[in-house]
Amino acid sequence: MTHAATDPPDDDARLMCAARDGDPEAFAELFRRWRRPMVRFAVRFCGQQDRGEELAQDIFLKIYRARARYVPRESFRAYIFRVATNHCLNEVRRAEHRHRGGSVDALKREPRDGLRPSADALLHADRIQQAVRAAVAGLPETQRAALLLQKEQGMPLTEIAETLETTVSAVKSLLNRARKTLMRELSPFVDDAPLGVTG
Repeated sequence: MTHAATDPPDDDARLMCAARDGDPEAFAELFRRWRRPMVRFAVRFCGQQDRGEELAQDIFLKIYRARARYVPRESFRAYIFRVATNHCLNEVRRAEHRHRGGSVDALKREPRDGLRPSADALLHADRIQQAVRAAVAGLPETQRAALLLQKEQGMPLTEIAETLETTVSAVKSLLNRARKTLMRELSPFVDDAPLGVTG
Protein backbone atom coordinates (compact mmCIF):
# COMPACT_ATOMS: atom_id res chain seq x y z
CA MET A 1 0.00 0.00 0.00
CA THR A 2 1.30 3.46 -0.85
CA HIS A 3 1.08 6.34 1.59
CA ALA A 4 0.96 10.09 1.17
CA ALA A 5 4.38 11.72 1.40
CA THR A 6 3.92 13.30 4.80
CA ASP A 7 6.82 13.96 7.15
CA PRO A 8 6.14 12.52 10.62
CA PRO A 9 5.65 15.44 13.04
CA ASP A 10 7.35 13.73 16.01
CA ASP A 11 9.41 10.72 17.07
CA ASP A 12 6.37 8.65 18.04
CA ALA A 13 4.81 9.28 14.64
CA ARG A 14 8.05 8.09 13.05
CA LEU A 15 7.85 4.91 15.11
CA MET A 16 4.26 4.41 14.01
CA CYS A 17 5.32 4.81 10.38
CA ALA A 18 8.02 2.19 10.96
CA ALA A 19 5.44 -0.14 12.51
CA ARG A 20 3.18 0.47 9.52
CA ASP A 21 6.05 -0.47 7.23
CA GLY A 22 6.70 -3.77 9.01
CA ASP A 23 8.98 -3.08 11.99
CA PRO A 24 7.58 -4.99 15.01
CA GLU A 25 10.08 -3.42 17.41
CA ALA A 26 8.77 0.04 16.56
CA PHE A 27 5.28 -0.84 17.73
CA ALA A 28 6.68 -2.55 20.83
CA GLU A 29 8.45 0.70 21.69
CA LEU A 30 5.25 2.70 21.20
CA PHE A 31 3.48 0.27 23.51
CA ARG A 32 6.15 0.77 26.17
CA ARG A 33 5.92 4.54 25.88
CA TRP A 34 2.16 4.86 25.82
CA ARG A 35 0.82 1.95 27.87
CA ARG A 36 0.70 3.79 31.20
CA PRO A 37 -0.91 6.99 29.80
CA MET A 38 -3.50 4.87 27.99
CA VAL A 39 -4.33 2.82 31.08
CA ARG A 40 -4.60 5.95 33.21
CA PHE A 41 -6.84 7.69 30.68
CA ALA A 42 -9.10 4.67 30.21
CA VAL A 43 -9.41 4.04 33.97
CA ARG A 44 -10.35 7.67 34.58
CA PHE A 45 -12.78 7.60 31.69
CA CYS A 46 -14.68 4.45 32.66
CA GLY A 47 -14.15 4.64 36.43
CA GLN A 48 -13.00 1.03 36.83
CA GLN A 49 -9.38 -0.16 37.09
CA ASP A 50 -9.82 -3.61 35.56
CA ARG A 51 -12.06 -2.39 32.77
CA GLY A 52 -9.72 0.52 32.06
CA GLU A 53 -6.79 -1.86 31.63
CA GLU A 54 -8.84 -3.97 29.23
CA LEU A 55 -9.82 -0.87 27.26
CA ALA A 56 -6.18 0.18 26.99
CA GLN A 57 -5.29 -3.21 25.54
CA ASP A 58 -8.18 -2.87 23.08
CA ILE A 59 -6.93 0.57 22.04
CA PHE A 60 -3.47 -0.75 21.20
CA LEU A 61 -4.95 -3.71 19.34
CA LYS A 62 -7.13 -1.36 17.31
CA ILE A 63 -4.14 0.84 16.44
CA TYR A 64 -2.02 -2.18 15.50
CA ARG A 65 -4.70 -3.62 13.25
CA ALA A 66 -5.12 -0.26 11.50
CA ARG A 67 -1.37 0.40 11.16
CA ALA A 68 -1.33 -0.19 7.39
CA ARG A 69 -3.61 2.83 6.91
CA TYR A 70 -1.66 5.18 9.19
CA VAL A 71 -0.71 8.58 7.75
CA PRO A 72 1.02 11.04 10.13
CA ARG A 73 -1.20 14.07 9.60
CA GLU A 74 -0.97 15.21 13.25
CA SER A 75 1.03 14.58 16.40
CA PHE A 76 1.01 10.96 17.50
CA ARG A 77 -0.42 12.07 20.85
CA ALA A 78 -3.46 13.58 19.14
CA TYR A 79 -3.83 10.42 17.05
CA ILE A 80 -3.64 7.91 19.90
CA PHE A 81 -5.90 9.91 22.19
CA ARG A 82 -8.49 10.29 19.42
CA VAL A 83 -8.54 6.51 19.03
CA ALA A 84 -8.66 6.13 22.82
CA THR A 85 -11.42 8.70 23.28
CA ASN A 86 -13.61 7.23 20.55
CA HIS A 87 -13.12 3.72 21.91
CA CYS A 88 -13.89 4.76 25.49
CA LEU A 89 -16.92 6.80 24.40
CA ASN A 90 -18.34 3.76 22.65
CA GLU A 91 -17.77 1.60 25.73
CA VAL A 92 -19.17 3.91 28.40
CA ARG A 93 -22.31 4.49 26.36
CA ARG A 94 -23.20 0.86 26.78
CA ALA A 95 -25.61 0.27 29.62
CA GLU A 96 -23.40 -2.24 31.44
CA HIS A 97 -20.60 0.32 31.85
CA ARG A 98 -22.67 3.17 33.29
CA HIS A 99 -21.84 2.46 36.94
CA ARG A 100 -20.33 5.66 38.35
CA GLY A 101 -18.46 4.16 41.31
CA GLY A 102 -20.30 6.02 44.07
CA SER A 103 -21.91 9.40 44.23
CA VAL A 104 -20.62 12.61 45.68
CA ASP A 105 -23.75 12.80 47.86
CA ALA A 106 -22.89 9.49 49.49
CA LEU A 107 -19.43 10.78 50.33
CA LYS A 108 -20.90 13.91 51.90
CA ARG A 109 -23.07 11.86 54.23
CA GLU A 110 -20.36 9.59 55.68
CA PRO A 111 -19.89 10.19 59.44
CA ARG A 112 -16.67 11.71 60.68
CA ASP A 113 -17.35 11.74 64.46
CA GLY A 114 -14.75 10.57 66.94
CA LEU A 115 -11.67 11.09 64.78
CA ARG A 116 -8.55 12.83 66.00
CA PRO A 117 -7.89 16.10 64.14
CA SER A 118 -4.95 14.68 62.16
CA ALA A 119 -6.86 11.56 61.16
CA ASP A 120 -9.89 13.70 60.37
CA ALA A 121 -7.82 15.91 58.09
CA LEU A 122 -6.40 12.89 56.27
CA LEU A 123 -9.83 11.39 55.82
CA HIS A 124 -11.22 14.68 54.55
CA ALA A 125 -8.40 14.92 51.98
CA ASP A 126 -9.11 11.36 50.88
CA ARG A 127 -12.81 12.16 50.54
CA ILE A 128 -12.03 15.19 48.41
CA GLN A 129 -9.99 12.98 46.09
CA GLN A 130 -12.80 10.41 45.92
CA ALA A 131 -15.33 13.16 45.34
CA VAL A 132 -13.30 14.55 42.42
CA ARG A 133 -13.12 11.11 40.84
CA ALA A 134 -16.85 10.54 41.30
CA ALA A 135 -17.72 13.98 39.93
CA VAL A 136 -15.47 13.55 36.88
CA ALA A 137 -16.92 10.08 36.24
CA GLY A 138 -20.40 11.61 36.35
CA LEU A 139 -19.73 14.19 33.64
CA PRO A 140 -21.19 13.71 30.16
CA GLU A 141 -18.72 11.70 28.10
CA THR A 142 -17.45 14.45 25.78
CA GLN A 143 -17.00 16.89 28.68
CA ARG A 144 -15.10 14.21 30.59
CA ALA A 145 -12.87 13.53 27.59
CA ALA A 146 -12.03 17.21 27.09
CA LEU A 147 -11.28 17.71 30.79
CA LEU A 148 -9.03 14.64 31.07
CA LEU A 149 -7.14 15.59 27.91
CA GLN A 150 -6.50 19.08 29.27
CA LYS A 151 -5.83 18.32 32.94
CA GLU A 152 -4.03 15.00 32.71
CA GLN A 153 -2.35 15.22 29.31
CA GLY A 154 -1.74 18.96 29.26
CA MET A 155 -3.08 19.27 25.74
CA PRO A 156 -3.65 22.76 24.33
CA LEU A 157 -7.13 23.58 23.09
CA THR A 158 -6.14 23.13 19.44
CA GLU A 159 -4.88 19.61 20.06
CA ILE A 160 -7.95 18.68 22.10
CA ALA A 161 -10.07 19.92 19.21
CA GLU A 162 -8.08 17.71 16.81
CA THR A 163 -8.42 14.74 19.14
CA LEU A 164 -12.17 15.14 19.58
CA GLU A 165 -12.61 16.15 15.93
CA THR A 166 -14.38 19.38 16.79
CA THR A 167 -13.64 23.11 16.99
CA VAL A 168 -11.66 25.06 19.57
CA SER A 169 -14.79 27.00 20.52
CA ALA A 170 -16.66 23.73 21.10
CA VAL A 171 -13.82 22.51 23.34
CA LYS A 172 -13.96 25.75 25.33
CA SER A 173 -17.68 25.24 25.82
CA LEU A 174 -17.18 21.62 26.92
CA LEU A 175 -14.52 22.61 29.44
CA ASN A 176 -16.57 25.51 30.76
CA ARG A 177 -19.61 23.30 31.35
CA ALA A 178 -17.45 20.59 32.94
CA ARG A 179 -15.83 23.06 35.35
CA LYS A 180 -19.18 24.53 36.38
CA THR A 181 -20.55 21.07 37.11
CA LEU A 182 -17.47 20.07 39.10
CA MET A 183 -17.48 23.29 41.11
CA ARG A 184 -21.12 22.73 41.99
CA GLU A 185 -20.56 19.07 42.92
CA LEU A 186 -17.41 19.74 44.93
CA SER A 187 -18.49 22.94 46.70
CA PRO A 188 -19.06 21.12 50.02
CA PHE A 189 -15.43 19.94 49.97
CA VAL A 190 -13.48 22.88 48.64
CA ASP A 191 -13.94 26.60 48.98
CA ASP A 192 -12.07 28.66 46.44
CA ALA A 193 -9.14 26.30 45.85
CA PRO A 194 -8.08 25.81 42.22
CA LEU A 195 -9.85 22.84 40.69
CA GLY A 196 -7.79 20.05 39.20
CA VAL A 197 -8.19 16.36 38.48
CA THR A 198 -6.32 14.61 41.26
CA GLY A 199 -5.50 11.01 41.69
